[in-house]
Amino acid sequence: MEAQKYIYHGDKLTDPELKKKVCIAVRKSNGKCIRGRNGNFLVQFIESGRVTVVIGRLLRKVKGT
Repeated sequence: MEAQKYIYHGDKLTDPELKKKVCIAVRKSNGKCIRGRNGNFLVQFIESGRVTVVIGRLLRKVKGT
């Protein structure tokens, strides 16, 4: 399964290093994305390799992947 890419828009409290950066969803062994009960999303940023929890509403899918 190909990894789904997202752009993280962030908010006013977001680290500027992470804003408008491409990330991919971290997946479980069954292929499902790791989501929290409150809408959080576990992602890995491609450029830095940093794994972090972000707000799912602030992610946008990258077209064409």
